[in-house]
Amino acid sequence: MNGQTTQHGSRIALRVAGEADIDTAAELFRGYLDFYETDVEDPDRPRAFLAERIAKDESLVLLADVPGAGTVGFAQVYRTFSSLTMKPAWVLNDLYVAPGGRRTGAGRALLREVLRRAREAGVAGVQLETAYDNTVAQGLYEAEGFVREEFHAYFHDLG
Repeated sequence: MNGQTTQHGSRIALRVAGEADIDTAAELFRGYLDFYETDVEDPDRPRAFLAERIAKDESLVLLADVPGAGTVGFAQVYRTFSSLTMKPAWVLNDLYVAPGGRRTGAGRALLREVLRRAREAGVAGVQLETAYDNTVAQGLYEAEGFVREEFHAYFHDLG
């Protein structure tokens, strides 16, 4: 377990989610999906999706525990490659802090832990996306050194 001290002096404990954490991580994941107004027909699907990613080691899922508030946030990272740098790259696909854990520093702690682990792994960089109107998250990302790219993101929905 790793941790970071917030500006308020509380210690946020960070850990990699394992099999024993799937229910907790899935609850946060459902909150994330609700935040982005994603319709999920099968209520068990978010848990199954995370369980499969964790079991197959297809993603890194981090959890943040805040004293007195419990596990309030999660981050999910997918490992990929950058053809332009010819090195591994990470995609910070999900970062979410439940309403009760906001303004505790949990989001910043998760973000910093992802960056620390990426540096340690020799990754070329960490990429992320967020909604145009999610200005709170954008402020955090920019304060932590993320730069808005000049590339346009495209997506072709096949579903």
